[in-house]
Amino acid sequence: MNPIRHYLLALQFFTRIPVTGKLAAWIGYSPELLRASAAHFPGIGVLVGACTALCFWLIVQLLPTHSASILIAAVLSTVMSAMLTGAFHEDGLADLADGLGGHVSREKSLEIMKDSRIGSYGVVALILALSMKLALLNLLGQLNLHCTLMAIFLAHVVSRCMPLFIIRSLPHVGDTPQSKSKPLADAISISSLCIALIWCLSAFVLVANLYPAWRWLGGLAGSVLALAWMLNFLKRRLGGFTGDALGATQQLSEIAFYLGVLFVWRFDL
Repeated sequence: MNPIRHYLLALQFFTRIPVTGKLAAWIGYSPELLRASAAHFPGIGVLVGACTALCFWLIVQLLPTHSASILIAAVLSTVMSAMLTGAFHEDGLADLADGLGGHVSREKSLEIMKDSRIGSYGVVALILALSMKLALLNLLGQLNLHCTLMAIFLAHVVSRCMPLFIIRSLPHVGDTPQSKSKPLADAISISSLCIALIWCLSAFVLVANLYPAWRWLGGLAGSVLALAWMLNFLKRRLGGFTGDALGATQQLSEIAFYLGVLFVWRFDL
């Protein structure tokens, strides 16, 4: 039953979906359990991605047939994903931008990231990230609705696998005893990484049965490039990762996935 407990704990930690009462008591909690639950982070993407894609499709079906309906669907589906996760990853992106946006010392950057208030760098980062996401979803929706739904689903799964490579590759830095990501401070095990990759592979196999598999390779390449950039950036600026860096990696990888899909689409037209 441990895999089920790990998944439900990941659901409890990474989303706002209520897991309470006797179920929460059965799951239990310990730093070791939370560390093991990280393997199911892409599995949370399966749930969030499916709900977000369903929301996108429902809005398009309910609104008049018009190009503006796609943009409205992109906005409302993005609201849906933020509600499901409590804007957990967007908050990480804003905090990381505030901490590393200016030319300050590593210690000062870590101090800024712990501040609950948002600064100008964080505001700009959120506006740009959300604007890019909405623009990409709008363009994808104009080209092919069904492809957009599958891209949303896969982007949420793949982008939640990328932070695990950050954990695997870099040390945790900052005020570890008070950090939300303290249980993830130790490098993730190979077995946990394999479980995460199985989630991703399963999602790809599912979608490949509905749409050509090669088209999604562009999205995967985009997410991997975003990961590589984040690894280099975090190593250079912080010498490691924080919880905020993991959320920012998810956001950038999701956006890069949509970009990669559209790049491949350009050569398919």
